[in-house]
Amino acid sequence: MAETETVRRWLLPALLAVAQLAWLVTAGPWRGGGLRAVAAAGAVGCALVVETAALGRRRQAPVSALAWSVGAMAVGLAAWEDGYLALGAPVSLYSVAVRCPLPVTLRAVAAVVGAEWLLSFARAGFGRVPVAEWVVAALLYVLCAGLGEARRKWRARRLTAARRLAGAEEGRRHAAANERRRLARELHDVSAHHLTSVVVTVDAALRLGGTRPELTAEALEFAERTGRETQASLQRLVGLMRDPEPPEAPSLTGHIRQLVAGFGRLGRPVATELPPDLAGPAGEAVHGIVREALTNAVRYAPGAAVRVVVRRDAGRLLLSVTNGPPAARASRPAGITGSGLGIEGMRQRAAALGGELDAGRTAEGGWRVEAVLPDAGGAPSAQGWRRDVLREQQLADPALAFTAALLPVLFVLVGAEDWSPAARHAAVPSIALVSALFALHGLPLVWRRRAPLAVLTGVLATSLLWPLATALAPLSALSPYFAGGLIAECLAVNALGAYSHRGARTWPWVLLAGTVSTGALLATAAADGDVPAGGLSWVTGVVLVVPLSLVACAGFALLWGGGLLVRRRRLRVLARDDFALAGSAWQAERSAAAERELLAERLSDAVLHRTERLVDLARAGRPAEVAAEARATLAAMRDLLHGLDRPPPT
Repeated sequence: MAETETVRRWLLPALLAVAQLAWLVTAGPWRGGGLRAVAAAGAVGCALVVETAALGRRRQAPVSALAWSVGAMAVGLAAWEDGYLALGAPVSLYSVAVRCPLPVTLRAVAAVVGAEWLLSFARAGFGRVPVAEWVVAALLYVLCAGLGEARRKWRARRLTAARRLAGAEEGRRHAAANERRRLARELHDVSAHHLTSVVVTVDAALRLGGTRPELTAEALEFAERTGRETQASLQRLVGLMRDPEPPEAPSLTGHIRQLVAGFGRLGRPVATELPPDLAGPAGEAVHGIVREALTNAVRYAPGAAVRVVVRRDAGRLLLSVTNGPPAARASRPAGITGSGLGIEGMRQRAAALGGELDAGRTAEGGWRVEAVLPDAGGAPSAQGWRRDVLREQQLADPALAFTAALLPVLFVLVGAEDWSPAARHAAVPSIALVSALFALHGLPLVWRRRAPLAVLTGVLATSLLWPLATALAPLSALSPYFAGGLIAECLAVNALGAYSHRGARTWPWVLLAGTVSTGALLATAAADGDVPAGGLSWVTGVVLVVPLSLVACAGFALLWGGGLLVRRRRLRVLARDDFALAGSAWQAERSAAAERELLAERLSDAVLHRTERLVDLARAGRPAEVAAEARATLAAMRDLLHGLDRPPPT
């Protein structure tokens, strides 16, 4: 792995150095001889060494590599203006765009383009403005930065996909343990609520039976009713374990009010403030946390007043369960031992939804449980991360639009270098008009990923303005320069294949693009005087138009097909990621289902028969044995819960 990384770091710098050395040997500055030539060759060699060393560090320190490459470029061009290739700067800028955030890339582009402009201005002298060189520099560096930004986005998405898959694999490995913990919370909530209430009520009746004998009958009735509720809850839980797809549940607010009313029947005041439509995972979490908090209040603060408040605030549920200090003459029922999962279980329940829970004493000596839960429960959509996986670009598309707009302008400027100063000065308005038309022609490419068909339509429509431009801009032989504007059509056709949701069904637009582009060029040539429009017969026109249209359609078809291949490759990668995630989720569900089935069997064997005995004892009117059986059932449940905390041997 280390050797491969070393090769990747140094292979490109070595190839660029060899190319520069080959050019240096064949056409170096020393060929004229003399001390000056030797000094120039030495300066070029030093610049090449610095540039190569900087490129070797472009992955680890891209900004530093760019700075050293620009410095080497300045030295090399000063020593050999026409022959130093200066390839290190664009390569380093590409690395900056790949590995650094967008603001850093934009500052790097501005710095490099500014340095290039200063160098070209210094070489040209203060009497001439090197506009063509400025355009070349801007095109080169903006395009490199745009391609690097596109690569950075793709790498970031691949890294996100890899992390998601790693997280899914981690979840699969821990699915059984997570399911055990979740089921332990459910069992703890059910058993602690019902069975603790039985122990508290029956113990109170036994203590006060001498003075208030009617309490014994009420306690036995309560124990029988609560035992049946416990039995029903456990049987429902067993059923859910074996069939984990329950029907859609209505609002849980009513269930929470019933829960609170049940605790109120134990002789403590409970005030509530609840929204009317608690539902979904958030509502289930509120129900479980309130149940556990009220159970703890029964255990540790008998006789204390309790207040349950749930409010909505900015997409969150704010839950608070507060109880006062224990009543003066109340005592904690003997023989009740907790499972040790109460507060920790509540925290896990809140954390499972992305929320938080805190518990602690109040200033008055009571206890408060506070939780903050997201109001919209459930996991985020699996499609959100890839919504615009082929479309979200911040710099690549503007860079391509910039290139399509300026490249034909560059052709015009290069051609104008052979004109006389007076002709160049007179042509400035015409060049400005043509430049504006090319900018309008390339502007739609900014949206080529979002609306490729509309972009191609806009590009073709603006190309029909070219014949009009030849009449408004009296420049000689404009049609060859307009041919350079076809880069916009090429990019738009490629985007049609790569990003249109219609895919291969967009082929008629490729033929239309070839036909319209050919017609626009021939009409421009006719308006420019390169084609004698009035002297052509219809036969000659057909013979001229048809082959050119076929050639244009064939070229556009290749670009469109390349876009289709890129699209299919990327979608295949995404499909492979989705398949891996789905497979990992399926394995996790299988592990969780196995844990549910195992726990259902243990629950039936260890706890359900005890609740049946508790109901029978209550019906038989034996309060002491009811209390003992309730404690024994709690102990059995505690042992089962602690067993769930320890994974089975493998």
